[in-house]
Amino acid sequence: MLEQFVDNFLHNLFKPLLLFFYLGFLVPLLKVPFEFPYAIYKGLIIYLLISIGWHGGEELASLSAADLGRASGFMVVGFLANLIIGIAAYVVLRQTNIRQIDAAAVAGYYGSDSAGTFVTCLGVLAASNIAFAAYMPVLLAVMEIPGCLVALALVARMRATGLMDALGNMPGEPAYDLSARRLDSSGQIDELDELDEAKGSQVTLPSPPRALESSGSQDNVKTHGIFSKAVLHEVFLNSGLYLLFGGIVIGFVSGLQGATVTRANDQLFIQLFPAVLCLFLIEMGMTACKRLQDLRAAGWKFVMFGLVAPNIFATFGILIAHGYSMFLGHPFEIGTYALFGVLCGSASYIAVPAIQRLAIPEASPTLGLAASLGLTFSYNVTIGIPLYILIATGIRAMWPVA
Repeated sequence: MLEQFVDNFLHNLFKPLLLFFYLGFLVPLLKVPFEFPYAIYKGLIIYLLISIGWHGGEELASLSAADLGRASGFMVVGFLANLIIGIAAYVVLRQTNIRQIDAAAVAGYYGSDSAGTFVTCLGVLAASNIAFAAYMPVLLAVMEIPGCLVALALVARMRATGLMDALGNMPGEPAYDLSARRLDSSGQIDELDELDEAKGSQVTLPSPPRALESSGSQDNVKTHGIFSKAVLHEVFLNSGLYLLFGGIVIGFVSGLQGATVTRANDQLFIQLFPAVLCLFLIEMGMTACKRLQDLRAAGWKFVMFGLVAPNIFATFGILIAHGYSMFLGHPFEIGTYALFGVLCGSASYIAVPAIQRLAIPEASPTLGLAASLGLTFSYNVTIGIPLYILIATGIRAMWPVA
């Protein structure tokens, strides 16, 4: 098994997908005067989400009633798994040096999933000829939601105590000051802005802790409750989920009508997919490298969490998937385990940042992205994916499904 891991690792390490990621990662380090055009990046994300969704929808339409029932059960299992992961992440993050509200927000990132890691894993599995269940893109959409709900619920609980100050500090934290007031901000969330992890931290945000007014001033920032219309709309109808679900629905309806688009000879959604993914990984590498500098103030415990947590959460996910497989008496493909492990072991940089700046403006806009992109994404696409394939192979061999 160790030989298999080394083989998978080395095989994955020098795939074009990872080489393009390294190419982007070196841009900030070498100070190359290159900026990835934001409009093109948005276009790549739109293409990847619709392509994945459409292909998954077509495959859903071809499933038998029994297979469709298994897929539906898997969605429920995935939702609950990420809900547990989000809560566990918060418990662990409370032991680091970051504030309580930041721990809640970052836990939301880890209770969600990463479309970038998912599509990278798809590319690795396809290049290695490893089979997986074609309905997994549906789980990508479903498992993005729990993290948003965990973060919102935890912060709502903090606010309900009445002890949080205007900057999100709780009693016992160094900057805690009930008389502090945040300056007014008129930041608006741009259309499709939640698709861009780099722009996420550049949107006009409430002022940092140094921007304090006198104790008699008014707090002009409007926060949104967990069940407010704006927050619920952003959780379930953010543009990333909308495009992914839209592609799934269109693919499903097309499949029921006998129309097939995402097949092996399709030039747009199949043959072009690896090239688009490579371009996408250039930008992801650049952003991951830039985010590393945001980790300096977070402390070594936070950095260790970003590197160790993916392994624990992914292994937990693979075990949950195998338990569901044994319950069904139906073995899953190795690629299905790997993808489910990736969905559990990755961290969001799409939906949760958008939710955070809408409903949790007091939380740090950089900590979650620094951990999810600078640490967890970089780890997953280089070491994590081949490791999860190895773990899935070992677990399935140890406890075969009858």
